[in-house]
Amino acid sequence: MLDLDMSPYGVFVWSSWAISAVALAAISLRALVAARRWKRELTQLEEARK
Repeated sequence: MLDLDMSPYGVFVWSSWAISAVALAAISLRALVAARRWKRELTQLEEARK
């Protein structure tokens, strides 16, 4: 069975996992927002060119 008890290191390990998960989520969200902005800017530039 899965043993998640890490005794004295549990706080450090679980907090590190949580911080890493939050950081990865933030980076992914930022990339998605930037991609949408770039797509919108590209559409505007293509419309201005016509």
